[in-house]
Amino acid sequence: MAVHEITINKHAILPPIISNCDKEFLERMQRYIIVETERVGCTEEGPADEYFIIYRNVFDKIIEHVTAYKRVLTSIKQEYDSFIETIKKGQRNALYLHGKLKVLAAEPTTLIYHRKRAAQLEAKIRVIKANSLKIQMQLSKLRQLRRKCSEDEIKNLTTVVNPARPIPGMTLEESVDLDTLDEYLIRLEEKYEEVKNYSLVKYIPHMRKTDLDEETVRALRRRDEAEALNNELRFRHRKTEMVSNAFLSWIKSDMSVSFQDFVIQLSKTQRLLQDDQTLIEELLEEDPHKAKEAEVLLDYIERFNELFTNGEYESAAIFAVNSPRGILRNMATMKKFRSAGKIKGKTLPLLLFFEALFSTSRAARKSVNAQLTVEGIKCGLAEKRLDLVIHWVTRQKLTFSEHAGDIICQYAEKEPYHKSKCLALAQIIYHECGLHKKAVLCLCKQGQIYGAMEYIQQCKDFSYDDLMNIVVMHPQVEFIYCLTKPWKEKQPLLSICRIILHFFANGMKKAGLNLLSELAKDGKKTMEEFMTSDLFCSLTDWQDLANLCFQQGFGSLSNDIISILRSQEGVSEIPADGEVNVMEHVFW
Repeated sequence: MAVHEITINKHAILPPIISNCDKEFLERMQRYIIVETERVGCTEEGPADEYFIIYRNVFDKIIEHVTAYKRVLTSIKQEYDSFIETIKKGQRNALYLHGKLKVLAAEPTTLIYHRKRAAQLEAKIRVIKANSLKIQMQLSKLRQLRRKCSEDEIKNLTTVVNPARPIPGMTLEESVDLDTLDEYLIRLEEKYEEVKNYSLVKYIPHMRKTDLDEETVRALRRRDEAEALNNELRFRHRKTEMVSNAFLSWIKSDMSVSFQDFVIQLSKTQRLLQDDQTLIEELLEEDPHKAKEAEVLLDYIERFNELFTNGEYESAAIFAVNSPRGILRNMATMKKFRSAGKIKGKTLPLLLFFEALFSTSRAARKSVNAQLTVEGIKCGLAEKRLDLVIHWVTRQKLTFSEHAGDIICQYAEKEPYHKSKCLALAQIIYHECGLHKKAVLCLCKQGQIYGAMEYIQQCKDFSYDDLMNIVVMHPQVEFIYCLTKPWKEKQPLLSICRIILHFFANGMKKAGLNLLSELAKDGKKTMEEFMTSDLFCSLTDWQDLANLCFQQGFGSLSNDIISILRSQEGVSEIPADGEVNVMEHVFW
């Protein structure tokens, strides 16, 4: 098939003008070409797309203007468009093949990297399996030991009942009256049944927790599938209704045009279609869920306010945390529950809100923000519900912060009975936040000195000043000994000489005296170990420490330090007169 090419040049000579109308039309076309090319900034060399669009529009106007050669020009334009489309398609294929060639060239390098990564992961899996086996053996030993201890306790357990003890809540006369005792026994039995039924409803066996979690996940999946199906059906109904209305309008008209042409005309007036697309294709791109979203959210908020006003705080809390897009999982809702205050004989509404919020954080796959996390921890501790706080921190998806850890540490100072649990929780939070210094302090306050040392060795982010600050905040002798002695064939992290001098220089005399007394008890051998492994202090620093020991009444410790210094190679004592012949070794 011959390919007709039409090249329009603004400097070409026009054919003979037949009429003034044709002349004016061609002049308009030339002006149109000049104006459009200047507007888009293109030339005959490019960009090709804009240049092609301009001349295609000119070709369409010429076809509309002429009458005798309309079929010929239309055929030429169709071949011209197909030729341009073939060129564009070839360019796209070339670009695709070029990218595919790059991918094929990079495959060997990618394969090498993947094999290397696989080897690393296999080595890591072997290490993890070895550690898991070791931990399982330790756990089995602990279980056997606990089982043995519990059996011994059961054997030794004896209950002593005092028959002369009065019955609580009854006078002496009532305690000997058979009728009164029968009524009291009936009340106790009723109370026992009530507590038993409540425990069956309130609590479930721990073994069923996994089954309930799986059931919850399946229920959420079914809910999502039902919601997607509902949206699809609603959209189909709306689409069918719109097409039906268009069809009824076409029937009411004179039906002089086809239904397809009628839809195209309707779409032009309503601006529903672009680039000659049909009405049905445009409808398929519409999202009915977004169209009704605002209305659904308003109904949801009104329902929440209704539950809250009626005093159904537990239902309102569950309703709020399950709100679409989490619109009620915010500080404003929290303040609303806080304004409800305390209700006698019932759980605090604010605590109900946080229980529902934190318990659904894992199912919602979205962490609770840091501000709500802090407020929830405050509420739980204020209500003496440390068990809830432990569950939230260890099992739920929260956003931890330094402020949350500080709140738990302050609670540990107020409640010494729960101090170890609180410090363990604070240590978890500080570790997640990257506050390693505070995490080590929590371990030290729990008495886990070796755990703190392992943490320091693994972290490797502690500077000399950081460790000195930790010692100042927690001047425990055992911890200082671990820092100033070699640990697992590694060099000491601090110097005991500098620690003692730092204590006395900064007004920590009590901690310094305590450390000196422990050194005096341990004897000369321990001091020699500290001095020989020290990499931070000079002879002058040890001399200052010896003088300080003598001033504080630790004369024997001072003499030990001096004698150890004298025994070192290359160390000599300067006489009191200060006359030393520095060149004596040369002449001898």
